[in-house]
Amino acid sequence: MNRQIAGFVQQWGAITVITLLLLAAPLVLPEFRLNQLGKFLTFAIIAVGLDLIWGYGGMMSLGQGLFFGLGAYGFAMYLKLQASSGKLPDFMFWSGLKELPWFWAPFASPIFAVIAALLIPGLIAGIVGFVIFRSRVQGVYFSIITQALTLLTSLWFVGQQAYTGGTNGITNLGSAQVFGRSLFSSDVQHGFYLATVAALALVYILARLLIASRFGRLLVALRDDENRVRFLGYDPVVLKAIVFALSAVCAALAGILFVPQVGIISPSSMGVVPSIEMVIWVALGGRGTLIGAIVGALVVSYGRSYFSETYPNIWQYFLGLLFIGSVLLFPKGIVGALQDGAHALRLRLAPRAPARVGLNVAEERSMRPIPPRVEEAA
Repeated sequence: MNRQIAGFVQQWGAITVITLLLLAAPLVLPEFRLNQLGKFLTFAIIAVGLDLIWGYGGMMSLGQGLFFGLGAYGFAMYLKLQASSGKLPDFMFWSGLKELPWFWAPFASPIFAVIAALLIPGLIAGIVGFVIFRSRVQGVYFSIITQALTLLTSLWFVGQQAYTGGTNGITNLGSAQVFGRSLFSSDVQHGFYLATVAALALVYILARLLIASRFGRLLVALRDDENRVRFLGYDPVVLKAIVFALSAVCAALAGILFVPQVGIISPSSMGVVPSIEMVIWVALGGRGTLIGAIVGALVVSYGRSYFSETYPNIWQYFLGLLFIGSVLLFPKGIVGALQDGAHALRLRLAPRAPARVGLNVAEERSMRPIPPRVEEAA
């Protein structure tokens, strides 16, 4: 029974404590800080999905910002149509459009908007991943391709002013209605915060169960030796494409929850720089731990916020020192360092077998030196 309790605490204790603390946050945090925390938790959802493919699958994607942006744009289209009250969105009117584009019309439904915002990034990641992995592209070349895809898409969004809002993106969502209430009303924002906490817990649980399954063991095996997995009869292309699509869905879900709490989405949020920052979250928190991805996303996000508020002119230097110091002091990440420390402490506190004073006859004979053979002596 004690082993079962210890196993539960080891596997689910951290996320249980974090979830309870996050659920209690509305009781103690002011409105602004609660909204800020909700935004940072959406980043943690991205980090868990990235840790799934990088920490366990060995595929460092620099394109998670793309999937995050696609999910955010999908739900922002619904909110913008709500805010426009049946009229043409303002940026379309300014660009000279006379009627709503055909692909915008279905996003008037919140159900369609959410489903499309999740499925489209997942399908894109699955198809692109299948083509990349089928060509045996891996390592740094995979990272470069995902980075290039992100850059091209963000530039395309900037150029489509009439349909995407261009550089400014989709803004002015304050008059949107959600369940008959204003988007930025206190109760609606609390609802989105709680939905973000629930989504983060659900994503973590599903990721943990996935890692503990046969699929998860195959994923780790792919990271360690892909050829061996192929020789065992499994198709690495399909496995990699599936997990890449799952990570994209996680990023898209984060984007859906990000937009209503921040009120804006622009191409700058889906570019190369945000994608690199997402990799930093996982590396700082601890790659291959899942809980470390959450910790890293929150530490980096709060570090950025604190330094920018306290030292507005030189906050980038402090953030850079935070990254460098963390990598030098904690090469396995924050959670990895804590795990190593806990393991060393358990070894130190473990009871040792008492030293034996005397030896029996058999042991004494076994320890006597073996005399050389006659030939060797001669």
